[in-house]
Amino acid sequence: MSDTPKTLLPEGLHDLLPPDAAFEAEVVYRLAGSFGANGYDLVKPPLAEFEDTLLAGVGTALRESIFRMPDPVSHRTLGFRADVTTQVARIATTRLASRPRPLRLMYSAQVLRVRGDQLEPDRQFTQAGIELIGAESGAADVEVIVATTEALDAIGVKNITVDLALPTLVPAILKGATGVQQDRLRTALAHKDVAEIKIAGGSVGDMLCSLVEASGVFANAKQKLEKLALPADAKAEWLALVAVADAVRAAAPELALTVDAVESRGFEYHSGITFSIFAKGAQREIGRGGRYRLNHGDGRLEPATGATLVVDNLLGVVPPAPAAKSLWMPVGTPRVTVRDWQAQGWSVVVALRGDVNAATDAVRLGCSHYLDRGKAVEAKGQKS
Repeated sequence: MSDTPKTLLPEGLHDLLPPDAAFEAEVVYRLAGSFGANGYDLVKPPLAEFEDTLLAGVGTALRESIFRMPDPVSHRTLGFRADVTTQVARIATTRLASRPRPLRLMYSAQVLRVRGDQLEPDRQFTQAGIELIGAESGAADVEVIVATTEALDAIGVKNITVDLALPTLVPAILKGATGVQQDRLRTALAHKDVAEIKIAGGSVGDMLCSLVEASGVFANAKQKLEKLALPADAKAEWLALVAVADAVRAAAPELALTVDAVESRGFEYHSGITFSIFAKGAQREIGRGGRYRLNHGDGRLEPATGATLVVDNLLGVVPPAPAAKSLWMPVGTPRVTVRDWQAQGWSVVVALRGDVNAATDAVRLGCSHYLDRGKAVEAKGQKS
């Protein structure tokens, strides 16, 4: 990726230069093609919305992440999107509220945040993803996971791991604990501090420690958790995750599945099974998703599940596309000739001056070939 001197742009923002910008556009295009093949329709929300609309429903969790500015037209406060999912939720519950369910939507867009974090240090980056709205069953979770990993496979991302989590599991276990005890345990669980969990956990400490220790490869975690006497609500939550994981393995047996039974960070508005996606060679997670509920504003809550990919994190693990064929042509070349070569898949650059050497100018302008007596001659190795 191209680096920009820090003196030119604010921290966390950067330019994307050739050929990286074209590569990103190609990756997004191919992702959309894969999502579309699974029945997902593209939506394009605006960059900014009224603050109160942007932060409604599932957007509440992003209150500290959005940039704000006064709107000189309406004199209301605008917010710049920090996550596209919240906007898709608004579209689904307003403009598309009468559409038949389940509703399948996809998107790709830039987001802007007040500050980065450890998972995504950049403040501006590209998201691409899907939302499946109006389906309560585990089959919806399976579809979103499989459709997302298949899209990644379609663009050449290999060695993918999906880490499943269940943010509702720990709350189901902690129902009987005091507020102070719950806060202390959540902090300890966030750091996987087994010693602190045992001290603060009381009667549930051993169970929570077992959940921490069971995290890892799904097949192993499944065996370990089957032996735990989980409370009825927690048991139901866990069995729902097992059913989804088993179905994902049946649909994509080559996919690596792991489980983190106590993970909840970054899934503040989720209400069921969640997941993070990793790939070999990527420095950070390349995507995440899970189940949540949309608020229609009239008391109705609608089930939904989705996945968001961080395209910027993908670019380092997507195989580069074959080098484009680019052809230099002399000034005055008839346009019909240009179009004929373009129809054969060439990118054509026509010189604007006649006093240049064809081979030298082709190399200078980054062309792989130059036109010589009607034939494309390779420019590689020519001296500029």
